Amino acid sequence: MFKELGQIAGLMRHLPKIREEMERLQQRLGQLVAEGDAGAGMVKVRVNGRMEVLACQLSDDALRIGDREMLEDMIRAATNQALDRVRQQSAEETGKMAAGFGIPPGLNLPGLTPPTPDA
Repeated sequence: MFKELGQIAGLMRHLPKIREEMERLQQRLGQLVAEGDAGAGMVKVRVNGRMEVLACQLSDDALRIGDREMLEDMIRAATNQALDRVRQQSAEETGKMAAGFGIPPGLNLPGLTPPTPDA
């Protein structure tokens, strides 16, 4: 516990640089892109690191199915897969930045954890 307090105190000295890096991180997160697919590629969804859906593509086969519930399920599955992938990428980017400041893994400081659906 005291070790973590010492690390946090050390971080306070670097606060201006941390803020600058956080701004750069936010820009990088917006540039991250991940894709998810479902139904053997019948539905594809692309999202960015800001958890925004960039594209949703439905194949001709997906449209011919005529099963609304199945199509909704595939869209949800592809979207969730894409979001999971971009969250992983975001966590890696955030971890790299945090490691550069000596922040130990697992220390959840506000602003240094990737966005979640509840955020």
